[in-house]
Amino acid sequence: MLLSSEDAFKTQRKAEPSINHLYFYSNSMKELAESVQRYTSGFSRIATCDWSCFEDGFPNITLDVKNLPGRHVVFFADLCNPADMFEQVSVLYALPRYFCKSLTVMLPFFPTGTMERVETEGQVATAHTLARILSGIPLSCEGPAKLVIYDIHTLQNRFYFGDYAVPVLETAMTELKKILALNHTGEELAIAFPDDGAYKRFSKLLKDDKIQHVVCAKVRDGDTRKVTIKDGDCKGKHVFIVDDLVRTGGTLKECRRACREAGAIKVSCFVTHAVFPPDEKTNTPTWTNFLPAQEEANGDKAFDVFYVTDSCPTMTKQLSGNKPFHVISLASSIANVISSSTRHMN
Repeated sequence: MLLSSEDAFKTQRKAEPSINHLYFYSNSMKELAESVQRYTSGFSRIATCDWSCFEDGFPNITLDVKNLPGRHVVFFADLCNPADMFEQVSVLYALPRYFCKSLTVMLPFFPTGTMERVETEGQVATAHTLARILSGIPLSCEGPAKLVIYDIHTLQNRFYFGDYAVPVLETAMTELKKILALNHTGEELAIAFPDDGAYKRFSKLLKDDKIQHVVCAKVRDGDTRKVTIKDGDCKGKHVFIVDDLVRTGGTLKECRRACREAGAIKVSCFVTHAVFPPDEKTNTPTWTNFLPAQEEANGDKAFDVFYVTDSCPTMTKQLSGNKPFHVISLASSIANVISSSTRHMN
């Protein structure tokens, strides 16, 4: 006997009564999505997506949609590479049309967040552009898409999104607190912020009566600008420099120098987003400048530990296994976000 589409839907839901979340992912987000699914296996499963291309290079995408109606969908997005953006946006625009109950976009890194304002006439604030593109995602059955973003560069970016996208701003600083508690007990610690902006952004999240806060600042020294300690004490401490992202890492190195000159016995780093674009002149990976051998060749001493998260998965795969880098997964944090959202839905 042939079943109607309604009967088939009811039969399928009876067969998997507890599975109400489907996880789709871009190619680079496969490992993170699968890790999150292991944390949330009681109510979720991985859904497949074929990311084929036509001969001309344009995407020929096929989604597994047979179990999609009435389910909460989570899409793990990686927009670090502009070449991958169109295909992922195409999927995000398509998913609500298959009657998903809700759509959550896990976008750990909002890549244009640093270009959020115009300082000279003619500049384009691409943070606004990307926010508008994501705000075009159609409504799902329960309303606008939720965009989960970790440590967005400036909180003001949230106001660029329209009514069809709700930014949910999360932080990886909770992961840093876990690291300090698990791996650095018994040490006298300090947390250094590269500038006032980082201090205002993260100091409240990292407040601890036992940990000194140090604020750095750039001051003019003749024709050059030099990073100095503006406030706080590094002497005899293991100092952790904290920031939202790293590109070339020049500021982090300057902060490290200032902390060591102020008496720090160890200097480590925690950065949420490891971007590390290629060097503009040599096209070599900029992260290699932080390897101990390269630091020594430049007459410097490497960070004791350089913690990053897997928010930029293509880059962190290169960093894994290379000292001083240590990659911290956001999987448990993301699983908590999804689980918390599920409780609210119920």
